[in-house]
Amino acid sequence: MDAGLENQLRKLREQISSKAAHQQQHAATLLAVEETISEQGVAAEPSGYFAVLLTLLEQQASAGSKGLSNAILYLLSIILPHVSTHVLRAKFSTMMAVLSQSLDLESADIAMLRSVIACLETVLQSQDASSWNQPVSQGTLKSLLALSVDTKPKVRKRAQEAVSTLLSQPPVPSTVHPAAPIVVRFVLDMLGNAKADNQSAMYTLQLLKSTDMVWPPEAFKELCESLMQLPKLNAPFLTSLSFQALAAVFSSAASSLEEEQFRDLLVEIIDLKPNVNDPLSSEAWLKIVQNGYVAYASISPEMCFESLPDLIELLLPDIELGKQSIKGTATQCTWALIRDCIPASRLGAEGINQIVKALTSGLSYRYRESWALIFLLIAALFQRLGSYAHPSMDALLVEIASMRMEPEFQFKNEADAVLGAAIRAIGPQVFLEVLPLNLNTTGRQGETGRAWLLPLMKNHIRNAPLGYFISELLPVADNLAAQSLRFTSQGREIEAKVFAALCQQIWALLSGFCNVPSDVIEAFTPDFAVRLSKEIAEDPALRSSICAALSTLLIAVHQLAHEDVASSSLTKQQALSSEAHLAQFAQDFLSQLFNVFAQSPGASRGYIMDTITAFLAVISESEVNATFVRVCAMLDDVLKTHTPPAASELTEKYLAAHPPPHAYTMVDLAMTMTPYLDSDRAQMLARAAFLLARQNDDATLQKKGYKAIVRLADQPAGSPAHQLIESSIGSELIPMLLESAETVALSSRRDRLALISRLSRNLPTSQLHFIPAMLSEVILGTKEPNERARAIAFDTLLVMGKRMAQGGAIDMAALSGDAGNPDGTEQPEYQASVLEYFKIIAAGLAAQTPHMISATIASISRALFEFHEQLDAEFTVELMDTVLMFVVNNNREIAKSSLGFVKVIAVILPKELLEPHLKEIVPAILKWSHEYKNQLRLKCRHILDRLSRRLGLDIVANAVPEEHAKLVANMRKRQQRSKRAKNGDGGANAQERGLSEEVGAASSAVAKKSYGNAYEDVIYGSESELDDSDDEGAGGATRNGRKNSKSKRQQQGDKEGSNKTGAWIKEDTEGPLDFLDRSAFTHFATASPAEKPRRAISVPKMKDGKLLFEDPEEEARKIKTAAVAKDGSKGGDETTENYYLESVKSKDGFYRTPGQKIKFHKRKAGDSDDDVEMGSDGENDGRAVAGPAKRGKANSGASYGREFMSKKGKGDVKRGNVDPFAYIPLTPKSMKKGLASIKGSNKKEKRGRRKAN
Repeated sequence: MDAGLENQLRKLREQISSKAAHQQQHAATLLAVEETISEQGVAAEPSGYFAVLLTLLEQQASAGSKGLSNAILYLLSIILPHVSTHVLRAKFSTMMAVLSQSLDLESADIAMLRSVIACLETVLQSQDASSWNQPVSQGTLKSLLALSVDTKPKVRKRAQEAVSTLLSQPPVPSTVHPAAPIVVRFVLDMLGNAKADNQSAMYTLQLLKSTDMVWPPEAFKELCESLMQLPKLNAPFLTSLSFQALAAVFSSAASSLEEEQFRDLLVEIIDLKPNVNDPLSSEAWLKIVQNGYVAYASISPEMCFESLPDLIELLLPDIELGKQSIKGTATQCTWALIRDCIPASRLGAEGINQIVKALTSGLSYRYRESWALIFLLIAALFQRLGSYAHPSMDALLVEIASMRMEPEFQFKNEADAVLGAAIRAIGPQVFLEVLPLNLNTTGRQGETGRAWLLPLMKNHIRNAPLGYFISELLPVADNLAAQSLRFTSQGREIEAKVFAALCQQIWALLSGFCNVPSDVIEAFTPDFAVRLSKEIAEDPALRSSICAALSTLLIAVHQLAHEDVASSSLTKQQALSSEAHLAQFAQDFLSQLFNVFAQSPGASRGYIMDTITAFLAVISESEVNATFVRVCAMLDDVLKTHTPPAASELTEKYLAAHPPPHAYTMVDLAMTMTPYLDSDRAQMLARAAFLLARQNDDATLQKKGYKAIVRLADQPAGSPAHQLIESSIGSELIPMLLESAETVALSSRRDRLALISRLSRNLPTSQLHFIPAMLSEVILGTKEPNERARAIAFDTLLVMGKRMAQGGAIDMAALSGDAGNPDGTEQPEYQASVLEYFKIIAAGLAAQTPHMISATIASISRALFEFHEQLDAEFTVELMDTVLMFVVNNNREIAKSSLGFVKVIAVILPKELLEPHLKEIVPAILKWSHEYKNQLRLKCRHILDRLSRRLGLDIVANAVPEEHAKLVANMRKRQQRSKRAKNGDGGANAQERGLSEEVGAASSAVAKKSYGNAYEDVIYGSESELDDSDDEGAGGATRNGRKNSKSKRQQQGDKEGSNKTGAWIKEDTEGPLDFLDRSAFTHFATASPAEKPRRAISVPKMKDGKLLFEDPEEEARKIKTAAVAKDGSKGGDETTENYYLESVKSKDGFYRTPGQKIKFHKRKAGDSDDDVEMGSDGENDGRAVAGPAKRGKANSGASYGREFMSKKGKGDVKRGNVDPFAYIPLTPKSMKKGLASIKGSNKKEKRGRRKAN
């Protein structure tokens, strides 16, 4: 039985306990049918189900009962698509007779009608062409057509889907369905009666729009005429649907209409252009125009091109004035017309100038809000015209560049896209003729420098002649470099850096000119090669650009020469000649690159290695082997004097400024030549790699040794290096790995694990003992700090498991190194299998360290996820029981891995294995449900959620202990909340989603986070779906109690909506703004400019010639008093409560000392509450100062002088009272702790006033 059908039937069987009555009836009927099949001894195949169900349906029909008809028809609709075509054709008459009795629209319910429609669709789809001539087939199709315009939405939709499926798949060998005339007549009759029955006509148009069929040629013209009459009825929805249906049937217009008829139809469609403010009709009309003219271009490309300029001018108002959805559809339509309706023979015709003129008008200010779309169309035109864009689009290119240079221009990215398309179309040579860089025009008037074009050109130069760079741009770079040196000698560092940067940007263009140039042999001369080699050696700033250019050139030419890659610049023969030409310079470049590579810092020389690899690919293997011998000789000499560097010399900071030791460099160069080595040279590299991997003094050399062995093993099968590794697995590799297991450096473990994985993949049967010998190291590798090392360790586990699954004998004597047991008997041989592999892994559970136990559990989880289908149920249950004992372990590391194992079994194991062990699983994981560290609590909840989704919440709840009943209630609440959210999200944001889809926005629905493979998705995925806020029962509020609502300022802005046009003028220019100036658009903004908050300036008030300065404390006191009075007036007779003031001023109040100690007020009987003084800002930290100062402590003086404060004049003190310095008593106590300076300053100020008087 098909897996899909079995899955459907399994879900139906599970509905026997459903609360819905119809689902219970479906499940009960299915179980009864399967019981009947088993009693009859028939195979449980779709044909057996079909026979029993058809018999039951006939019995129901003969008895006139409809009790089980609904369930039988539902099961038939599931079974029939899997029944063979021959059986359905043999039972066609019987099926039609039985099913026709169920098509009673008055008595049948919706569910039954949908099941009947599904059955009819399957039966009719299986018939051949001759069967459609029978009245039964035609009558059944007419019944489906009648149901397709039924008023019941679900029935109508299902019938339309059935008709669409039947007509889109005509029986072989017909291209037009035999029943097409019946459908055409039905559609024409319904559309002809549209004025009387508007609703049925709309349903018919929906059917027509969803039907993908080839219409008969004789009926297509009449159908188009009927559709063209519908917009004249002035029914908006009918007009929109007629446009959509007409756009759908245009697929067969090219083969159904003659050229003249097609042109007349398009003219009539153009005359029906709807209002730009009608989005529904406009979008449908634009799609008709797009499909129609694209089809017309296939019939008559010349005539279609003649009408294209006028058509584009007609579409521009939709881009200018339409709503956002209309703008997107109009842009898509115009883009399709430019792409498909300009024939190759008319690329340089006069009509192109008219199209360019129309698009140029789109750069006027009236199209300001649609400039992004206009730029998109201009870029499409450049792409279509190619080199023919010059000179017709030169003026447009200059205008776009001028707009791009304006400082306030808001569409710079879109303009850059247009300029990039122009560079690709007309080439850099013509582009720079139209828009010269003007870098050497110092002091000239009227010429603007365009240095900003250099970074833009870098990414868009393709298939350009290399000679142009050498003859034109290279002298400019040399001139800029000379000017930079001159400025440096003059001490003008800023100018020198600017010109040096310009020089580097011009050299960066070389990579684009080296991307498949057509003149490699002519342009790449010995002089140019010498110049490049000199720059690589002497100028580190240009080194990366030149190396990137050489790599691009070599790789592109090599691919064209040896692979079937299409190119417009070079043929395969020309590529071979170019490769041979470049190979002449390879030895000189390699010598220079080797020297530069050895002298460059280790952190920034990867691009040099890429260039070396590219040169090695174009020279002969004999030259590579000769170079390898020289490198190995230098490596031997360097190793004799090599000493391991200090740890400080291996840090990233040190390597960023210093080259690594020469031994490391030589090993890297030797490994680079691995793919081209012969057998003798591969043997040399292997011996060196084995020696480096065994040594313990230098961890970096050991790592490179393992990496070299992996590089040899990764070569293609049949290569000398690969054969060498295959032959040395048992003799050298495995003994070396076993001997060096205890001396592996931490940095070498990743490459060592990669080597173990590579050897285990094709391990011979005689060496199977290698797997149990290395397995403990691989298990520990799953706990490595390095993420890539952990990934390699998990992959190695799977590789070993797959090799064990292939079978073979494991020689335990070879594993232990002893030929027999102590008693003299021979050690047994174990047969390799997945079961044996799991037993070997599980031995790690008996380890003494928690780290090893945790790694073993993680390894079992990964292996079980991959191989659980190959294990029997008994062993799986035994393994599960064993690991579950570690879930309650007090060690957090072990418990964390054990919870991961439970997550895996909750997903992969069958329900019949999980459900009996819930009593052990759930209490074990609930031990950590109160832990907040390491997210163990969240893991527990996640496991319970997964178990409840698989087994049902009620079953899981039965296994939860009584003390965790609240957790079950919370899970049930969250499930109900999730279900409500799914049911209520259907139309909440439908308008926004529809708008974004119509405009073609780049945003999409946020998908769940994926971790790269299914296992990591199980272990780490979906935990973010759980939130601790669920425990608190938060409803619509988010975290911290905040709700998803706009701020007050946003709400106020939404309410006001004052500026409807969305345009603001920036008044920051001198004099009036000239609207006729082309740069006027730079002074407009599409968004409201943010108002900068201005700092309030305190200006003294004037009164009777006096300056009155406001006291901030007094103003704050007034505001507070007014607020209290306002609150008091709102509250009626109730007094406003202020607990803070009460705690400070009341007799029972308290205050805090600077040491954060609480002190209570100590007042005498006659003291009032107002005697408590509050410290000012910066004094006493705003705390209350109660009563007189304590004995032995001087008061701060901040509270003195309050009684002298003026009430009216707002001045310093009352006139005629004490002097200002009398605020602070001049007592001996006040002279302490810096108060003497205050006294002295008062005396100096007094003397100064006397002298002034």
